[in-house]
Amino acid sequence: MSSEPISISKSPSSAIEDREDQSNWPAVFTLACGLFGLVTTELFPIGIITPMAADLGVSDGAAGQAITATAIIAAAAGPLLVLGSGRLDRQMVVRLLGILFFLAALMSALATSLPLLLAARALLGIALGGTWAIAIALAMRLVPVRKIPQALSVIFTGVSIANIIAAPLGAYLSDALSWRLAFSLTAAFALVTLVGQFMTIPKLPTTTPPSIASFRKTMGRPAVLTGMATVFFVLCGNTAGISFVRPFLETGPQLNVQTISIVLLVFGIAGFLGNLIGGALSSRSPSLTAAGGAIAIAVGTTVLANQTHNLPIVFGAVVIWGLGFGAFPVAISSWNAQAAPDQAEGAGALLSTGFQLAIASGAVVGGVILESLGPNAPIYSAGLAAALGAFIMLTFGRPSERRRAKLAREVSL
Repeated sequence: MSSEPISISKSPSSAIEDREDQSNWPAVFTLACGLFGLVTTELFPIGIITPMAADLGVSDGAAGQAITATAIIAAAAGPLLVLGSGRLDRQMVVRLLGILFFLAALMSALATSLPLLLAARALLGIALGGTWAIAIALAMRLVPVRKIPQALSVIFTGVSIANIIAAPLGAYLSDALSWRLAFSLTAAFALVTLVGQFMTIPKLPTTTPPSIASFRKTMGRPAVLTGMATVFFVLCGNTAGISFVRPFLETGPQLNVQTISIVLLVFGIAGFLGNLIGGALSSRSPSLTAAGGAIAIAVGTTVLANQTHNLPIVFGAVVIWGLGFGAFPVAISSWNAQAAPDQAEGAGALLSTGFQLAIASGAVVGGVILESLGPNAPIYSAGLAAALGAFIMLTFGRPSERRRAKLAREVSL
């Protein structure tokens, strides 16, 4: 297994000369819209669990498994889809995933029992995991190499907006109309997005079909392992903190529901801005941007965990946390793209799985330490884990990035 540094400029996966006129931004935009719709649909149950459970005749806890089902299936779907799709043109793969998204949302809206809902959510998990897995590889083929961080920023902007609006929008729609309408609207959005993808995404034939051997080769690269280790610690800790930030805000600063809603909105807006900043900075140094995002999470959560009644500091800490959380996914995805440019789909699938497993683990860890150590503990754990992730990237990732940059300069000469 090769551990030599690889220059992204020589990637056979991208197969694109660095010329501005080869950018296909409409295709990137429709891909971003697809992920926006998928993540929104994934997170809708957070805001509609109560009416959904009542309508289906099950407990809130049982209805909550709709979220778990999607996450578990998405974690497995990425690598399996990449392996199973073989030489199938990626244009067709995107279309098939878009159709699955539409069917999943429509089935969710029409589900009359919990098993039917879970089946719909499993389909959604396949569409979500598959799309995450190939998003980086598609970005590398839709725009020139030097525009990849900007393309990823566009994609993650859609994700950031979904994270901001999904839960409150679902709650509003379920209260004003019905929870089924929320899923019906995402089905309509999926259909519109699918039409857009049919119109904009070109044929993208594979040059080398992914295999188990290619996954092993990708996993054998130190840069890929560094990225995955960083992802696990940062996102696991961040999920533990953000999942249980409301109990902390209620018991620590003792904020009311209205103020907590504003705090979460500020976090979401800061995340959106961090996403844009991360896209701009990642084009210069993905390792420093990823580490900087992790450090911002560590600082924001540590300051927040030490606050009780100082509201301005609470808001300031949340802004710093949100900026770091928004910048990190874009930066680590850019890092991943540069770590294995000749195995872009395999690396993307592994990163997708790492994201999902880190998020699932964070929710479990956060719940355990909340019960055993109190509401401050998940927030502290987010800071500690993010600091560890930053340490890994700075210690192992930054030197690797310098070696790749040096090799790229030598090759260009």
